[in-house]
Amino acid sequence: MNRVVVPVRYPLTEHSKATLQRAVEVADERDADLTVLHVALYQEDTPTTRTQLKRAVERAFGHLSRARYVVRKGFLVEETILDEVAAEDADVVVIGGKQAGRWRRALRRIFDEPDVEGYLKRELDCEVVVVRS
Repeated sequence: MNRVVVPVRYPLTEHSKATLQRAVEVADERDADLTVLHVALYQEDTPTTRTQLKRAVERAFGHLSRARYVVRKGFLVEETILDEVAAEDADVVVIGGKQAGRWRRALRRIFDEPDVEGYLKRELDCEVVVVRS
């Protein structure tokens, strides 16, 4: 079974909605299941539930029959996303252009590696789709 993972912010931003729209399209094109992921940072005391995430997505897009909603707690957004994508054995991860920029800055600090898409492909063995605004 094919799986598309899309990390989003909660509450949904316009950028998250655009990224999610592309992820829905990719999932439909590939007859894939969709995992909508929100990373709730430990250091931010704003609890988000799976139900809240699902309701927000369904308000924006209607019922998505093959969607799974996941909220993960983590210290680093990027690391938590990598863990979830690997655990799901995803075929595709769809990230927003803003998120790619944050990853690029983080990777430069750690590895002097500006190629986020290349890094994710090497680390995850999946296709990466970046949604540019």
